Amino acid sequence: MLVEELREIVKSLDPAMKTIRKVINQRNIEEEYHRLHALVKAEDFWQNPEHTAVLKTYQQAKQQWETFKALEENYTEIQEMIEAFKDDEASLEKLKGELQSLSQTIRSFKVQLLLGEPDDNANCFLSINAGAGGTESQDWAEMLLRMYIRFCERTGLTAKIIDYQPGEAAGIKSSTLFIKGKNAYGLLKGEHGIHRLVRISPYDASKRRHTSFASVFLIPEVTTTKIVIDPNDLRIDTYRAGGAGGQHVNRTDSAVRITHLPTNIVTQCQSERSQAQNKETAMKMLMAKLEQKQRDEQKEKVAAIEKKKIEWGSQIRSYVLHPYKMIKDHRTDRESPQPDIVLDGDLMPFIEAYLVNQQT
Repeated sequence: MLVEELREIVKSLDPAMKTIRKVINQRNIEEEYHRLHALVKAEDFWQNPEHTAVLKTYQQAKQQWETFKALEENYTEIQEMIEAFKDDEASLEKLKGELQSLSQTIRSFKVQLLLGEPDDNANCFLSINAGAGGTESQDWAEMLLRMYIRFCERTGLTAKIIDYQPGEAAGIKSSTLFIKGKNAYGLLKGEHGIHRLVRISPYDASKRRHTSFASVFLIPEVTTTKIVIDPNDLRIDTYRAGGAGGQHVNRTDSAVRITHLPTNIVTQCQSERSQAQNKETAMKMLMAKLEQKQRDEQKEKVAAIEKKKIEWGSQIRSYVLHPYKMIKDHRTDRESPQPDIVLDGDLMPFIEAYLVNQQT
């Protein structure tokens, strides 16, 4: 019956609404909204030298509080209407469309609330490196590259391959994407870590099961920084690009590799037509990596994940294709028995679970 279907949809939304309420309460958004509202409406508000920043914070708090109130009202109202019209199929059909729209709004607002860190709205660089294991690991790295490109296509983000190092027989040794769009870094930051694949290898004539690893490393794009780079600290090499990229790519030495000698950080780009454009992109990535390194040192964190050994025991997520099918995130225990869908870019359930886990 249609009424039972609608009740199930409402029930499935309950965890999201609980998360939203919890975040609203934890951040004291109602109190903050009323406090800022009083400040903004004060007669001397425009004499406050910080009025621009205060107004921006107020608008954000207002939007969050008013959206939350509207969602609570709509969520309660639609449940009441489902019960009121439980025997009226025509009215339930109309409510179904409204409920689907409400469901999308709830999910979108939940993600928006969970993305509250300063860098969450930044563009980002996503790098993938194959672990030990030759062709099998390199093929796995390329599968991850496709997964993130498909995720970006699904969510309206723009992903551009700026570096691509092909494998010896198949797959890739490494690749870097520059991802642009709303909350690009915030959505993908939870992908930072080691990803493990278990499957029957198509490259093994004996059809044995193999375990492969690849690392994913995320850094936000830096738009403002106090870091100053001495040109004498850079070694800039040019080379002929390889792999996909169009006819112009491998005709000239347009690809650029920059090494920051004091830290031994290396960035490279080969996606643009000119050497100057590739150098500019590689410098942006270098600035972002230096900024991230400085933050890690200030927070007394361990070395960045690219320095970790890519091996068993350090993975954040496992993708098992044989002897059964299951993807499991080891930080949140989120699972999916449909790896084909996830590997085609349907990552949002894992992303939401990670963001909720970080918040709580």
